[in-house]
Amino acid sequence: MAVVFVTGSSRGIGFGIATAFARDGHTVILNGRSDMIRLKNAVAELRDNQGYNVAGICGDLSKYSVAQEVFAQIEATHGNVEILVNNAGSAYFGLFNDMLPTDINQVLADNLQGAMNASHLAIPSMVRAKVGCVINISSIWGVVGASCEVVYSAAKAGVIGFTKALAKEVGPSGVRVNAIACGAFETRMNDRLTPEEKAAFIDEIPVGRFGQPCEVGDLAVFLASDKAAYLTGEVIKLSGGI
Repeated sequence: MAVVFVTGSSRGIGFGIATAFARDGHTVILNGRSDMIRLKNAVAELRDNQGYNVAGICGDLSKYSVAQEVFAQIEATHGNVEILVNNAGSAYFGLFNDMLPTDINQVLADNLQGAMNASHLAIPSMVRAKVGCVINISSIWGVVGASCEVVYSAAKAGVIGFTKALAKEVGPSGVRVNAIACGAFETRMNDRLTPEEKAAFIDEIPVGRFGQPCEVGDLAVFLASDKAAYLTGEVIKLSGGI
């Protein structure tokens, strides 16, 4: 079993991914930006209530120095990260021209820079071991774009380009890199939708519902498994058919 680090995993899709890997028998490190109470509750849910081998480390991975400290803690306690899931991110809903430069920089940092920082720190040990897996959580909006989520769409498109290029670079060293482009899921990010807006959104989804975080987790576990050994550089849309 591997050491798995899931960024942004104290709730939502990240928690669903962490749960799936823990259930599969891996050692899982959960992460949140700054809310230690939420992170402790997430760890307790998996460790104390379900008996899984998990731990939690707080830290904003969009800041490289913080990411270095986080990885140093993981390596000192659990060993090298063998499976990295870059899930941490943030969204901004509104017109592009209404965004402040600080808003733009924050969305880019949270969704793209953080994934690059974590990958930059995780990959050297994977390359030395000639084995490892990186899974980047992107969005369907990174594929097709979304009005009023312009910078988020750009950041998630960047994650896709990062995935494809990195897979080519590290593939000869036995490291695989894939991305999951998520559609609409039952998470706090979509709580801003009114019941009417949510119903209209669901009407556009062929399977007729929002996804569940556990479904992203199941796909991530598959992508990290030997069953997906010939899969790298791919972007798999998990969107209910959007």
